[in-house]
Amino acid sequence: MAAYKPVVVQACPKLGERVTQDTLYWRGYKTPVQIKEFGAVNKIDFSPVPPYNYAVTASSRVSGFSEAFMLLSFSWYHTTRCNAVLFWQIHIYGRYSQEPIKTFSRFRDAAYCATYRDDGRLLAAGSEDSVIRLFDISGKAPLRQFEGHTKPVHVVGFLSDKYRIFSGGDDYSSNLWDIPSATEIVSYSEHTDYVRCGCASKVNADVFITGSYDHTVKLFDARTKSSVMTIEHGHPVESVLLFPSGGLLVSAGGRYVKVWDVLKGGQLLVSLKNHHKTVTCLCLNSSGQRLLSGSLDRHVKIYSTTSYKVVHSFNYATSILSLALSPEDETIVVGMTNGVLNVKHRKPEEKNEKSQKKRQPVYRTFVKGRTYMPKQEDFCVSKPVKRVLRKYDKLLRGFQSSKALDAVLEPPIMLHTPEVTVAVMQELHRRGTLRSALAGRDEKQVNLLLTFVARRVIEPRFTPVLVTVADMITDIYQPVVGQSAIVDKQFLKLQEAIGKEIDYQEELLEVLGMMDTLFATFTKKRDTCLEENKREQNGLTEIIETNRNY
Repeated sequence: MAAYKPVVVQACPKLGERVTQDTLYWRGYKTPVQIKEFGAVNKIDFSPVPPYNYAVTASSRVSGFSEAFMLLSFSWYHTTRCNAVLFWQIHIYGRYSQEPIKTFSRFRDAAYCATYRDDGRLLAAGSEDSVIRLFDISGKAPLRQFEGHTKPVHVVGFLSDKYRIFSGGDDYSSNLWDIPSATEIVSYSEHTDYVRCGCASKVNADVFITGSYDHTVKLFDARTKSSVMTIEHGHPVESVLLFPSGGLLVSAGGRYVKVWDVLKGGQLLVSLKNHHKTVTCLCLNSSGQRLLSGSLDRHVKIYSTTSYKVVHSFNYATSILSLALSPEDETIVVGMTNGVLNVKHRKPEEKNEKSQKKRQPVYRTFVKGRTYMPKQEDFCVSKPVKRVLRKYDKLLRGFQSSKALDAVLEPPIMLHTPEVTVAVMQELHRRGTLRSALAGRDEKQVNLLLTFVARRVIEPRFTPVLVTVADMITDIYQPVVGQSAIVDKQFLKLQEAIGKEIDYQEELLEVLGMMDTLFATFTKKRDTCLEENKREQNGLTEIIETNRNY
């Protein structure tokens, strides 16, 4: 007797779902922690040094968190009732505590764009009162105040030399400041609208970039008195980003994310339009191989920087204003318009590697002969592999069709691996025993069968098999229709599901017919235009030949 061959369960991925290495990696970020702010979160910035605190600016306050939820927040209070002056503060919260353990004050209005210096020791922030304040992370009061803007300052950043700050404000100006003397070095007034984003080059200490609502991105060199490059984005610019090499620039505005080659004078390399609403923020991972973009359409798109194709996406509850990745890619933080801060963590790769290490063999005899490489004159005898059969395979091997079907209709298999259930039904149909396996069932079993068929029959991967099953069930149990309210209800659900699918197919055929008509019309117009162009060319050729003869 020939050996029994187990049922082959075909791999049927769901339509529209493609599991890749990127999908598995980004799904590794665990369930998010939600932290409520008092205003829309418009800026998040990680400290580049451990423990990787991050500063969060929320319209009326700035907050700083560590990876263990260190919170750095701006809030306001009246110092005394006698002077009634309104101040703003920075609060530092402990790992799990809800009480501040440190306070930075001296803010008299809303704060914007809190940014860390490369060494993580200084923090700069703009404000609604047009003043830029510089804080020492280990201190309390601001070290410096830079005054020169006439309107709110929304852009603040450090140049890579660590001794200068650039800024941009609603007064259309981009300024450069000296930290030791707290004086203005140079002011550029080339933008014609609000300056709302900017970044500095990590390669050249004199280069910084600003983006404006006048649809332009300008590259400035501190050694010159005017911008050295202007790029037309085409929409109000919400975010700009330089690659670590300094050769590529990414700008976001409108529904577009555009990549420019700075070394070629601002040549457009690629224009991405994967969002449905305005793109508000950009971010790179630590290796520079993945680009992240957040949008008001509640999605974060992740692109490969080699092909610029979307490799994964996250969906959030409300519109996104800001996002950031920690320097080691262990934490992703997203700020939203409703004041909610969404924090996701993943385990470090090192811990996973340690857990996957196998125990080394102890005894020499355990590994004896394992490193031997077979020679040409050797005869290799392979040891037969013992196959362990599943429960339904054992029942099928014993020709117990009804029990095999019962085994795959159990909730764990039916709900999580419907492919197995359908594969066994297909095998029973091939054997010619499907009808006998479906017959002779009680009310509960028929209800379970109809529930599965009604739910899965509309899936294209299961339809060919389940349509046959539905026909057999209808033929077998038609005489008892009307005797059980539960079974009748499932039959109605099955009828409704199939009816809806038929309606969808008819609508799809109508749409395809209309599209064929449109394509035919376009093709006819194109052919007519080509014929007219050909006639004109022939006429011009005749005129040229006539002139030559004269």
